Amino acid sequence: MLYALLCEDRTDAGTLRADNRPEHLAHLKSLGPTLKFAGPFLDEDGKPTGSLIVVEADNAAAARALGEQDPFAKAGLFSSVTVRRWNWSVNNPETA
Repeated sequence: MLYALLCEDRTDAGTLRADNRPEHLAHLKSLGPTLKFAGPFLDEDGKPTGSLIVVEADNAAAARALGEQDPFAKAGLFSSVTVRRWNWSVNNPETA
């Protein structure tokens, strides 16, 4: 099953995102095929304000556990993380 992790950055995060970005990217790459895709949410000026991470997991608890291992989460970057089951129904490369 696919799960979307909708992560909102803290407004007072300062440089946490930039400081932890290399470790965050290495972590995402280490997930291999468990990670379907990921990227930042941007404000009108192109500044990151959060993250969207879509993973394959057995259940929501397992998806949340994957998210908690992210260096951004460990650094306290996120004000909230919502985990939602998701169906990739259009342009899914695995069903093309």
